[in-house]
Amino acid sequence: MLEEKDRQLLEQIQQGLPICPRPYLEIGRLCNMPEAEVLERLSKLKQQGLIKRMGVIVKHRQLGYRANAMVVWNVPDSLIKQLGGHISQFSFVTLCYQRPRQPEWPYNLYCMIHGKDQTTVLTQLAQLVEACGLDSFDQQILFSNRCFKQRGAIYQKPKPTLADG
Repeated sequence: MLEEKDRQLLEQIQQGLPICPRPYLEIGRLCNMPEAEVLERLSKLKQQGLIKRMGVIVKHRQLGYRANAMVVWNVPDSLIKQLGGHISQFSFVTLCYQRPRQPEWPYNLYCMIHGKDQTTVLTQLAQLVEACGLDSFDQQILFSNRCFKQRGAIYQKPKPTLADG
């Protein structure tokens, strides 16, 4: 069972951390707890598996990266860790992970490549394929046609304020 203080923390972090020099201090101020307690409680929630991870969502289009492709491969399961580890070392790869194969979709290794344009992404992909020895595996390149809203998970509705009427 979650304590009320943990619920308050989850409510505060689900919209993202405040952009300031000490975001956990600010969250603590909003939840009426010291910064050290915020950090301790978040660490505990992560250990318990209630928070899977905390990370940054980069709005890559605003930084000039207009092309991105999800590249998927069908590789032997025994090579997933080795290849995934190698792929994730490349600076232009922003995600690399395994998914179970599906009957209609046989791919199990996924990575995301961002670039200023499609030519750059395809050049980076060629470097990746050569360096990792991926040329013998079936692959698909899925370029994004549009940008979807990027945000973290929402677990709790924010409490209504007086301004909400």
